[in-house]
Amino acid sequence: MATYGFVSGLPLSLSGFTLRLWLSDSGVSLAAIGITANISLAYSLKFLWAPLLDQTAPPGPLRRFGRRRGWLLAIQPALVAAAALLALSHPATLPLGSLAAGALVAFLSASQDIVIDAWRIETFPARLQGAAMAAYVWGYRVALLIATTGVIAAATRIGWHMSLLGVAALLGLGVGVTLLAPEPRTETIRVASAFAARMRHAVLEPLTEFFARPGAWGIVAFVALFKLGEAIAGIMTAPFYRALGFGQNAIAATGPFSLVATLAGITLGGWLVSRLGVGRALLCTGWAQTLAMIMYVVLSRSAGQHGVLYGTVAVEAFAQGMADAAFITYLSGLCSVAFTATHYALLSSLAALTVHTLGGFSGVLAAALGWTRFYVACCFAALPAMLLMLWLLRRYPPAEQRAG
Repeated sequence: MATYGFVSGLPLSLSGFTLRLWLSDSGVSLAAIGITANISLAYSLKFLWAPLLDQTAPPGPLRRFGRRRGWLLAIQPALVAAAALLALSHPATLPLGSLAAGALVAFLSASQDIVIDAWRIETFPARLQGAAMAAYVWGYRVALLIATTGVIAAATRIGWHMSLLGVAALLGLGVGVTLLAPEPRTETIRVASAFAARMRHAVLEPLTEFFARPGAWGIVAFVALFKLGEAIAGIMTAPFYRALGFGQNAIAATGPFSLVATLAGITLGGWLVSRLGVGRALLCTGWAQTLAMIMYVVLSRSAGQHGVLYGTVAVEAFAQGMADAAFITYLSGLCSVAFTATHYALLSSLAALTVHTLGGFSGVLAAALGWTRFYVACCFAALPAMLLMLWLLRRYPPAEQRAG
């Protein structure tokens, strides 16, 4: 699970922060860099093709490895090839080629995530699911550190192409662990005549049950908007840092600050949930996440001071970690027992959907407003979700509060 977490975390920055910094160093416009938010849309829409990977056999000779391992062995070599294609692209002369390769990496990475999640759920007994997820998260976080700060630091010595090819090589570990992994013991895939009934139960019934609830559309709007301000601000951080004059080594040095602050924030957020309850913890951490974005405004006026950069990264990561802990708990509480997996997949995808659509305009907005006013606007972009949260917690409080 730690290795699967590692190979799931590596591709994320190849369509995110690392790609944006490379594009920025190559002189690509802010408007084009903003499009990277759209090429990551696959992570939000993966529930659309998840039934295909869940209910059909892998292609041809890969069937002998089983349904889960067979699909992984179809996806993972293609992911390695896509990452290598991205590494060999030339954003300075052909930025669309780099963006297309990044989109392919995102699609294959999201597909890999679908199958790994299914493999985990079917392989580990209930008592070991927590330990499996913990190993996955640590592998994932280590991979993010390597794919961002590690790649950026290496790029100063061996160049972007070679450092990104190193990431593609590391992704090959996924093939090795899949060959060694056991195939889960699950039912044989049913005949195609039952496919429509399974899709109705897997997709239509969960949606019907959820939208029949009081306040369902308000909840959908809140979930979709909760991360909007923070995420739009984050999309532009790579070109923002470069515009302030920070070199690759300084940007790479932010990695440990971000990792430690994120883990500390998640820990404190979990404690607040248990201490205050989901509603009040969400209220506290949501406002903390919004207020933390003021640090970007401070950084924009700091004349490239390294201490302010590291402080901004640490404060933002800490606040985001706290908010994530409360938000994930809130989303989990919205899931019906009968449709837990589907409800959570849909809600978590919805949470990132606006980021990967509206977020694409962040570059245009930053170019038009300038950095200081852009980050002020990001702070205000978070306010609709905060107001919706106040209304929802008053009208439709989490179950634990209603019980009290």
